[in-house]
Amino acid sequence: MLDCAIIGGGPAGLTAGLYTTRGGLDNVTMFEKGLPGGQITMSSEIENYPGATAHNLSGMDFMAPWPEQCQRFGLKHEMSEVTRISRRTDGIFTIHKSDGTADEAKSVIVCTGSTPKRAGFVGEDTFFGRGVSTCATCDGFFYKNKEVAVIGGGDTALEEALYLAKICTKVYLIHRRDSFRAAPNTIARVKNTPNIELVVNAIPEEVFGGAMGVEGIRVKLQDGTLHQIDVPGVFVFVGNNVNNQVLIQEDGSFLCEMTQWGEVKVDLNMKTSIPGLFAAGDMRESAPKQVVCAAGDGAVAALQAIAFVDGH
Repeated sequence: MLDCAIIGGGPAGLTAGLYTTRGGLDNVTMFEKGLPGGQITMSSEIENYPGATAHNLSGMDFMAPWPEQCQRFGLKHEMSEVTRISRRTDGIFTIHKSDGTADEAKSVIVCTGSTPKRAGFVGEDTFFGRGVSTCATCDGFFYKNKEVAVIGGGDTALEEALYLAKICTKVYLIHRRDSFRAAPNTIARVKNTPNIELVVNAIPEEVFGGAMGVEGIRVKLQDGTLHQIDVPGVFVFVGNNVNNQVLIQEDGSFLCEMTQWGEVKVDLNMKTSIPGLFAAGDMRESAPKQVVCAAGDGAVAALQAIAFVDGH
């Protein structure tokens, strides 16, 4: 039986693996069906992880040493797809895998993250990481004193547009409707920010560019005509899909309490509503979706998992 099962191998899962093994748990396995590293491995450059990225490493290069460091303390990595986590009446968790086998664990840390939704325009995938981004905090600085476009009409899109407006000379806010789904005060702030231009009733059709990256975006206006906006950066904020499938039970319910958006409800210690079950990183409620925060979540969850196992 595992002392702790960690589901997901991004920054939260790897940090949880490091802290649980180094903290004294002897039998810890991280289940990650692919290569460890998470979403951040798709980033072309990282500048905002304190103390570790003075040379602006790519996401892949930045994450490369993490698994080796964790495994040095005894973390096992199993390349299996976890389909479901269930809990017996005696408190023991069962880790169900796609090959039909299962493992048992005294505690579980779920770090399966979230996936930004795609808007679906031509070139979005081709130029992702080369001018198309889903994180203004991560990539906004690369467009300092330049013009960018933001796609979306919710709170996140408008808040990120306001963030970018402090860095960029101009922000084009593109939305398919003429009204926004954000908080009224956020909408008012956007409309009162002089370097944000609203491009409403406009549907993104195509991002175009060359070998150096994005050069602009074409949108279809309400009258059917195409309008071209020449920008080197396009930020897409049309929502996130929380990767919560492993928590869905056979009857369709969730193993623990969730928010209405499918995020895991946790307290400051990353504890869920189920004793021994912890959630960390982008899948938990109010996650900032930054590597440094996910790593911190993983450390907190690991320390709590150690205390839980020791106490039981």
